[in-house]
Amino acid sequence: MTISNSKMIVAASGAIIGWFAVIAQFILMIQHRVFDIPETIIRFFSFFTILTNIIVALSFTLIYLRPVAVKTKSCFNISCQTAIAVYILVVGIIYNLMLRSLWAPTGMQKIVDELLHFIIPGLYFFYWFFFVEKQGLKWKQAFVWLLFPLLYFIAILIRGAFSNTNFYPYPFVDVYNHGYEKVFIGSGFILLLVLILSFTLIGVSKFVTVKNNRT
Repeated sequence: MTISNSKMIVAASGAIIGWFAVIAQFILMIQHRVFDIPETIIRFFSFFTILTNIIVALSFTLIYLRPVAVKTKSCFNISCQTAIAVYILVVGIIYNLMLRSLWAPTGMQKIVDELLHFIIPGLYFFYWFFFVEKQGLKWKQAFVWLLFPLLYFIAILIRGAFSNTNFYPYPFVDVYNHGYEKVFIGSGFILLLVLILSFTLIGVSKFVTVKNNRT
């Protein structure tokens, strides 16, 4: 099997698993909602996990359809794919280190939970490590990749402040229970994690590039 064929198999698998997990999670939230449907939908899209998994599923889909997706060519550059790898790794790390112990899902919810927080992050990193070209990344791009999580934090804090339900999607951004000082500190550590992972993947790409140039 060629590298190209393997890449397409991984992309197709990632797209199928990714969309299944996101759609299944949406259905589960609708089925078990305690608020009306509009509020439930807003809450669904308030999770960084959901937004990032949607981006991953869309990325895998576009990678698989690349021969006919000419207009989306810019989405296939190494910077875009590395940024996505950073975001989905953050999802997996934060959940498994900080959030997994807070609940014990069962049945379909447990399956979806593992897909969103373990399988898909691992699969996308696997794709990035083995199939993404490693040339061209620059250290300063790490700061650009901070923009998405930074805007996300700002958006959920604004929404939480003006929402009648005081909803914050994660405990570490719950201003209602912890106050702004602790939330800003916690968010700062997560942004630092994004930066560290970004520098790590850029460093890996540069190491691989140098190694390939020597062979």
